[in-house]
Amino acid sequence: MPAQSSQHALRPARPPSTALTAVQALTGAAATGPAFDEIQVTGVEQRSQAVRPGDLFTALPGAQAHGARFAADAVERGAVAVFTDAAGAELAGELTVPVLVREDPRAVLGELSAAIYGNPSEQLRIVGITGTSGKTTTSYLVEAGLAAAGLSTALIGTIETRIGGRRVPSALTTPEAPQLHAMFALMVEQGVDAVVMEVSSHALALGRVDGVRFAVGAFTNLSQDHLDFHADFEDYFAAKRRLFEPTSPVAARTSVICVDDEWGVRLAAGLDGPITVSTTGTGDWRLDGAIAAHGGEQEFSAAGPTGNIAVRLRLPGRYNVANGLLAVAVCAAAGVDAAVAAPALATVDVPGRMQRVERGQDFLAIVDYAHKPAALESVIATLRGHLAADAPESPGRLAVVVGAGGDRDAGKRPLMGEVAARGADLLIITDDNPRSEDPAQIRAALRSGALAVAEDARGVVREIGDRAEAIAAAVNWAQPGDVVLVAGKGHEAGQEIRGVKHPFDDRDVLAAALDKRSPHNADAEDLTVS
Repeated sequence: MPAQSSQHALRPARPPSTALTAVQALTGAAATGPAFDEIQVTGVEQRSQAVRPGDLFTALPGAQAHGARFAADAVERGAVAVFTDAAGAELAGELTVPVLVREDPRAVLGELSAAIYGNPSEQLRIVGITGTSGKTTTSYLVEAGLAAAGLSTALIGTIETRIGGRRVPSALTTPEAPQLHAMFALMVEQGVDAVVMEVSSHALALGRVDGVRFAVGAFTNLSQDHLDFHADFEDYFAAKRRLFEPTSPVAARTSVICVDDEWGVRLAAGLDGPITVSTTGTGDWRLDGAIAAHGGEQEFSAAGPTGNIAVRLRLPGRYNVANGLLAVAVCAAAGVDAAVAAPALATVDVPGRMQRVERGQDFLAIVDYAHKPAALESVIATLRGHLAADAPESPGRLAVVVGAGGDRDAGKRPLMGEVAARGADLLIITDDNPRSEDPAQIRAALRSGALAVAEDARGVVREIGDRAEAIAAAVNWAQPGDVVLVAGKGHEAGQEIRGVKHPFDDRDVLAAALDKRSPHNADAEDLTVS
């Protein structure tokens, strides 16, 4: 399969053809403009610059502008028709192609995209994984388990889209419906059997996964995030629940629910016969015995309907045990022998998730994507456990470098500062992706949470806005046996500031800091609150 530069290129080489009359019937739209009895549609696209000849251009209202403003450009690029609302039809003006008009076109965009691409999700075994934390890690683990059973797999998620081993960077955790169904059609064309995909709350709320037929839906957990988008926690939970409720058009045929938190318990209680997973109590899949941790790896016994299965992970942390147990249960629910899937989990490393950066240093340097209070707290607890296990008599110290993203949930910022201050010996507050916000104000919010912790209950707190300088300061502070955690961006390869994405990869910057590390490091006692 030839390399392609962006997600809009991920389309089938031989798309099916759908009569525009059938599109009109499916959408219930009124038609204006030229007659179209002979017109055939071979694709659907809501971005005018990505339109190909034969496409239906969907001109939708957006946050900044109505897509109909770009209808003429889409037609010039080969769109054979435009699908929009009444306001869009007026904005588009006179066009040389038919215009289909209905109220709220987005409401049918998912099912329409599926139909135009031949309902490809019906020909695939699709696993959807949702929750606040753990979606990415669980997705990688599940994909490995399914591949171990001989299935040809694909992955769609935060870090990348991967089809048969070919990687494409992901712009969204879950793509928009036209791109998603186009990818499914490409996957069918390429002989893919099973697709593992992360399903975000935004995707569920905005209809990006409408038209997808999920074989298995999995729930990891729920904690504070995206409250800049959702009205409140209940609204956030309701969006996640769409993947499971029988009355939902995107409900999975089989539900696998981790019930380690109250939200999982509540979700499972509202479903008829879900498969439950628990690391803390009873469930259809549960831990049997203790977790053995050594050298950053973990081993445990998963007790399920068919007996006990040994599981080994290259990932530390109790939360990764939950991810691993859930992955085994999901593979089984997808029709794969758990005893075949489980050994493959030991081969998985997840980019930017508890990822080690090694440059021959005598301390542990970790990059992790934790950018929410609960996730950050879990990572810190895991690394504290690592320090205690390695040297119970005199455990090493922990430095945490963290910021918070701009134009996102501001309420979590003080919470992240508090969590990091309580858990770190040295907390360096820095910039993440400020986006359009003043980075100093974002840092101040984290700092307020950090300094709200009693002085005798927190570590040293510093503020260094330049992220590279902050990482270097933590590295130069570290002594043998310590841990440096750089949190928040994980796999990301850029830092967005005022609309410009500058190249910046925590893993590369951390590696460079380790290479340049001064042999004369400051002691923690020399670092005062600033």
